[in-house]
Amino acid sequence: MTKFTEQLHQAASSLWQKSMEHPFVQGLKSGELPLTKFRFYLLQDRYYLNQFSEFHRAIAAKTDDQQTKQFLLEMAQDLKDSEMAVRENFFKQLKIKPVEIAQTPVAPTAYSYVNHLNMTLAQDGIAPAVAALVPCYWLYQEIGQKLATAGSSVSYYQEWIDTYDGDWYAVNVQRILRLTNLLADSSSAAEREKMQLAFVRSSYYELQFWQMAYEQEEWA
Repeated sequence: MTKFTEQLHQAASSLWQKSMEHPFVQGLKSGELPLTKFRFYLLQDRYYLNQFSEFHRAIAAKTDDQQTKQFLLEMAQDLKDSEMAVRENFFKQLKIKPVEIAQTPVAPTAYSYVNHLNMTLAQDGIAPAVAALVPCYWLYQEIGQKLATAGSSVSYYQEWIDTYDGDWYAVNVQRILRLTNLLADSSSAAEREKMQLAFVRSSYYELQFWQMAYEQEEWA
């Protein structure tokens, strides 16, 4: 029997392929991505990851299932302890100071992506909200694994690739996929449609996030 997450993957396959082929991602592999674009990405991703972690907590607050609640809280804490810690290391290496962080506006795409997550929870509930989380985990793993086969000549970019090709990261991806499938199994057909829509929309925003960083998107 096909897992629901396999159905989700297929539904967003064209968007994921475009992410794989995006100049930002390809520039990480080739080492030709300008460092200014990577710095912009890191600044926007810092905002996104903080909100992403809090979104786990927001879903946890709405569920009565104790296992789901505990899982989401653990994932939120793990984001702070691992992935966000990696970002802080990048900030030190690239000399991104607190004043630069404070003075950098949230870009339109980062703002819209976070709003999409929050609106999904508010309007559609827990299962679609969890599905909206998945592309950020799963797509990054696929990109990391594919880029790892060639590696990058730039140490910063190789460190980024290694983050998403690691065993610890793979464990978290499998955990979120397992929860998504469990929620789908106990959901109605209408709710599974909402889960798929949330997943595809998040996949769209993942693609737009690369473009946002590549063009160093501004509001005007």
